[in-house]
Amino acid sequence: MKGPVSHVAMLAMITMALVMVHPTEAISCGELAGMLSPCISYLRSGGSPSANCCSGAKKVQGAIQSQADRRTACNCAKSAAGQLQVRADAATGLPGKCGISVNVPINPNVDCNSIP
Repeated sequence: MKGPVSHVAMLAMITMALVMVHPTEAISCGELAGMLSPCISYLRSGGSPSANCCSGAKKVQGAIQSQADRRTACNCAKSAAGQLQVRADAATGLPGKCGISVNVPINPNVDCNSIP
């Protein structure tokens, strides 16, 4: 009986150590792209974002919690904007049209490393 209990205790200690050593990683570009995929047509052509687009934008707002998240989101947005031919005015207007605020500047010229 002593063997299995000690193995469980050791596993618990290793798990705790891993959690303390590896803080939660920043959100990934893939996660952001998945949340904002319903916004592609709006971001390319403007107009009004769909309800699904705004729902995805709200998910992004909730997922961006740390400085690392904000910087990652900024870099992802800069990269994707050029590849997807996103209209700058549509990207800038998205948060307001969806009734949210995002602490990530939507600007292709911003230095993402300067985001607090």
